[in-house]
Amino acid sequence: MTSPGTSPVTNPATSGTTTSDVTWRQANARRLARQALDDPSPAAPSGLTPSAVAGAMLGAHAQVLSAAELSLALRMGAGATRADVRRALWEEGTLVKTYGPRGTVHLLSAADMQLWTGALSAVPSGPPPWPEDVRMGPERTDEVVAAIADALADEALTTDELTEAIVARTGPWAGERVMEAFQDKWPRWRQATHTAAHRGVLAFGPNRGRKVTYTNPRVTPLPGPDALGRLVVRYLRAYGPATPQNFAKWLAAPKEWATGLFASLAGAARIEEVRFEGGPAWVAAGDAAFPDAPARGVRLLPYFDAYTIASQPRDRLFAGAARDRALAGGQAGNYPVVLVDGTVAGVWHQRRSGRRITVTVEPIGPALATRRAREELATQAERVGAILEGRTELVVGPVAVGPHA
Repeated sequence: MTSPGTSPVTNPATSGTTTSDVTWRQANARRLARQALDDPSPAAPSGLTPSAVAGAMLGAHAQVLSAAELSLALRMGAGATRADVRRALWEEGTLVKTYGPRGTVHLLSAADMQLWTGALSAVPSGPPPWPEDVRMGPERTDEVVAAIADALADEALTTDELTEAIVARTGPWAGERVMEAFQDKWPRWRQATHTAAHRGVLAFGPNRGRKVTYTNPRVTPLPGPDALGRLVVRYLRAYGPATPQNFAKWLAAPKEWATGLFASLAGAARIEEVRFEGGPAWVAAGDAAFPDAPARGVRLLPYFDAYTIASQPRDRLFAGAARDRALAGGQAGNYPVVLVDGTVAGVWHQRRSGRRITVTVEPIGPALATRRAREELATQAERVGAILEGRTELVVGPVAVGPHA
């Protein structure tokens, strides 16, 4: 097993130039390479497992699980399908579905769970969003987390089953339906789900029909300061150069806190400053080599792909008309996007009917107009169909579907 906080992807020294003045083109090419997105040919196997890919991209957003499956399999190369991801998640246990960065559901590498739980437990949070008469204080939160750990020790439970088990271990107050949620009310204990996940005692199990289940992954978090330092280094290797503000946005953490964290790591010589797009930014110490060749190729990325979410500055990734068409109120990820040579040049949507998958691509600007780009687009559409275990029909035209909520 990979040691906590160590990237499961072997990262040889980047072939290119070691520099303290990094361009967008250089940063973009390195980010794509480090996420196995630099070779658009589906015939080129990356040799990466789902767990290794999840480690390299620092988690696959899984609020839409099918999108996470596609994110991972696209980076695994020839022959990989959603079945490989599902097997890693539900049978092998090398992936974990849990609450990751920004408090959203992610598929994370099981080898990284000590790192993630330690780091996320140490990120400062704002005041609770619930009214005073609804919220639980620290003592009751600890009581609920202990009850969750005990209830899930031997079996996966649905939400209703877990509610009963928590109430039996704590008291009726934990099951009171007082939390406003999606035109319904949730039991009080559910405000501790993220805390329980970040302490390593709660993750998602396989659905039981249409019902969500939870399980106990039995993870012992790393100490917070150590975990945070390792996470910053991993983040900078994947998405650097980056600023503390970029890191804070990616993690949904306070900007001032992130600034202090980066300063402490710089003082410990774990990160180093470079110039990026005319301003100061950071890379991991000793990791200032960037490729000379620009990014090339066409890629179809699904909803909330990690590359789309984390790459900054966003106005370079979503340049020109892409900013208005492919971002939803400035938020990345709400549309599946087409990358051409590393920048957004279209949006796309898939519709499935049996084994037939219609992939509709709406170009933005002229980048998809060349013969080379159209040929690669067709190849990528076929790859999407193969990953989803279906047959693809490619349509180039307007995408009528709005942004994902």
